[in-house]
Amino acid sequence: MNVLSTPVARRFRLAALGLALTAGAVGCKDFLDVAPQGQLTEDQIKTDPAAAQKLVDGVYNVLYLGGFGADTHGLQYVMLTDVASDDSDKGSSPQDYGPALEVDNFTLNSTNAIVDNAWQGYFQGVNRANQALDKIPLSPAPDATKNRLLGEVRFLRGYFYFNLVRFFGGVPKLDRVPAASEINDPALQRRATAPEIYQLVISDLQFAVDNLPLKGATETGRATKAAAQAMLAKVYLYQKDYQKAYDLTSEIVQGRSGNYGLLPSYENIWREVGANSEESVFEIQTGINASCNNSAVNLYTVSQGPRAGGRGGWADLGFGFNTPTQQLADAYEPGDKRRAGTIIFINPTAPAGQRSTGTVLWDGFRIPTKDSVENFRYSYKAYHSRTKERNCGNNDYLPKNIRVLRYAEVLLIQAEAAAQLGNTTAAQTALNLVRARAGLAARPATVANIWLERRVELALEHDRFFDLVRQESVQPGRIVPLFAAQGKTFTKGKNELFPIPQQQIDLSGGQLAQNPGY
Repeated sequence: MNVLSTPVARRFRLAALGLALTAGAVGCKDFLDVAPQGQLTEDQIKTDPAAAQKLVDGVYNVLYLGGFGADTHGLQYVMLTDVASDDSDKGSSPQDYGPALEVDNFTLNSTNAIVDNAWQGYFQGVNRANQALDKIPLSPAPDATKNRLLGEVRFLRGYFYFNLVRFFGGVPKLDRVPAASEINDPALQRRATAPEIYQLVISDLQFAVDNLPLKGATETGRATKAAAQAMLAKVYLYQKDYQKAYDLTSEIVQGRSGNYGLLPSYENIWREVGANSEESVFEIQTGINASCNNSAVNLYTVSQGPRAGGRGGWADLGFGFNTPTQQLADAYEPGDKRRAGTIIFINPTAPAGQRSTGTVLWDGFRIPTKDSVENFRYSYKAYHSRTKERNCGNNDYLPKNIRVLRYAEVLLIQAEAAAQLGNTTAAQTALNLVRARAGLAARPATVANIWLERRVELALEHDRFFDLVRQESVQPGRIVPLFAAQGKTFTKGKNELFPIPQQQIDLSGGQLAQNPGY
């Protein structure tokens, strides 16, 4: 049984003498096939060197939360990242899944279930990380091993908090397991400021940089030094500390942090053949294991697949959510190879209502006609073949690795940081590498051009909304017209952040303050 499929495994709790952490599906094909471990007592942690690794694996488990409950990378994560941006619409049938429609149109409020489930998912990750950090020092494992394990956990906690601060702004700062006497302390339930959370993220990721091994010196899928450097560089980009962002990415680009490069075939990055390729800096592992126990992010793939509608007559590939906008399709230059690798176009040239030959996907699957689907564009990056790629026969758990950080983004962070520092040569070199893979000629490495390159290179990879908010702080007046062109009203001073869930405010006894405008 996959422990991730049970509600108990999606929760943490303190046992009398230990931690109720499970070690089911975690961050690598090589260590996905781990039987449920049940509770780990403090005595086990003190005597068994392998127990500390199980604590870490329990933190990786949180990356798999999806479905319609607590969520870190499933359908609801897709909604708060892609669908909230100008790159994507909700999709599916017009009234399907009202909370997602509210996100798409910026009409959500504090009772929206999506924001509450995201809050729960990421704080589950924070709490599991804190428990692991509390107990790993008790392990009899060598100090070097314990520091590596602590580095993995702090990388994950830094990542969880990075997403939390981008979603909500300041949130409660929980950097340790509270003592029993502190459980009801109002101070633990109040929001820290966003700068305070960013300082925690930076501290966690710097520890990870200092203690994690290079690529190849650990199991595939676990956090590495380069993963921590790339994540930290991204954080510094948000902080406008361009020199540190440039220095960190330069370590990776110059090969001092491992061997990375651009996968020659852009479209293969998101297929099974491209999993953990030279382009991968950090990705969530969901590969088939020996027991075929559906170790994957629940609903991530199927929720974004083409959905039959009208005169269908064919099996649904999914729920039809997260449909690319026309504005995204138009953002690509002529000849850009990334357009066809990013968007599934359903008979894009056929007149409305006219039946035609359909759309054939890379694995030979044929979507029959334009008027047989609910929408005319879908995410190719989320597609997982039922015939050419391995799966366990459960569409809810299709094993699509989720690419969190890849080398092309490292180059674009370096390019943007270099451009902001006035280092046009370095900016141009990094930008040109990304464009050459796309089949495009060089263009001036201005900040505006680099931002556009980020959009088309990283489209539907769950960063566009955050990018728009970040870029607005650099170039005020940019974000409102982009959404107005799609008929959506983005309110400055409000919609940069999502509302604090009302359920969490109630549970805090009113200690949690709401974001402005909600």
